[in-house]
Amino acid sequence: MSTSSSIEAFKRYKDLVDEHILDFIPEISPLSKSLYEAMRYALLSGGKRIRPVLVLASCDMFNTPLHFVLPNACAVEYIHTYSLIHDDLPAMDDDDLRRGKPTCHKVFGEANAILAGDGLLSAAFESLNKDMLMYLDDPDLLKRKVRAAYSLSKGCGCRGMVAGQITDIESAERSGSEDLFNYINYNKTAMLIRSSVLSGGFLGGMDASTREDLLIYGENIGMAFQLVDDIDDVRSGQDTDKNTYAGTYGLDRASEKAMKYIKRAKDAIEKYYDHAEVYRYLAELLEQKING
Repeated sequence: MSTSSSIEAFKRYKDLVDEHILDFIPEISPLSKSLYEAMRYALLSGGKRIRPVLVLASCDMFNTPLHFVLPNACAVEYIHTYSLIHDDLPAMDDDDLRRGKPTCHKVFGEANAILAGDGLLSAAFESLNKDMLMYLDDPDLLKRKVRAAYSLSKGCGCRGMVAGQITDIESAERSGSEDLFNYINYNKTAMLIRSSVLSGGFLGGMDASTREDLLIYGENIGMAFQLVDDIDDVRSGQDTDKNTYAGTYGLDRASEKAMKYIKRAKDAIEKYYDHAEVYRYLAELLEQKING
């Protein structure tokens, strides 16, 4: 079970993100106030902040000051929030509620919600590039920033999250196979989680050996995360029309598969001891969800 120190570490990172989540949004003209309000509404609608927490935890492994990585952590949450706004739209999942609150398009209208998602995505990379300008005189730190941003761009784009989303949509019209579900889950969910872990590692100056361990952790915890989400949907009777691994192969098989991913993730970070408390905490949270 997670120790109080691991829970406190997670809360410390989450609170830091919550405190600064609006700080890196570019200044928006009062003439476009509705855009800012929709972006702000989505960002402040709750959430565990798992992805930015992973960025901070990975960087903190190397005793790198958290202010150095905070813009990157918030940028990850901007990207994740943009994806949720678009997921909720009528053309996608058509959801009226998220985390118990009306979805962005229900409050601000579809057009404004689309543009709020666009605004958050562009704000993420504008803030990352603005931050890089501060390190032009320090090639080593600048390289870390560039590598972190590149990792994030791969995780959220047409070779990552967006690719998984389009395949997920199209899979509703055909029978799913294990390979298809693996592709969807890896790209739609695991890639951004993997990129969050690696981004923090790049910012901290990780070596090749640590990079491999964090890569294994990020990929496997990301795959488990999506499977557990699908298991929860089946148990609660939500999204019953979706074509998922848990819906196709059953809860027992999906749970067994998720537990294997979790074990691989935990094994990859076992040797880091106290530096991996947050990693273990997230893995154990998923185990608890599977075991009900």
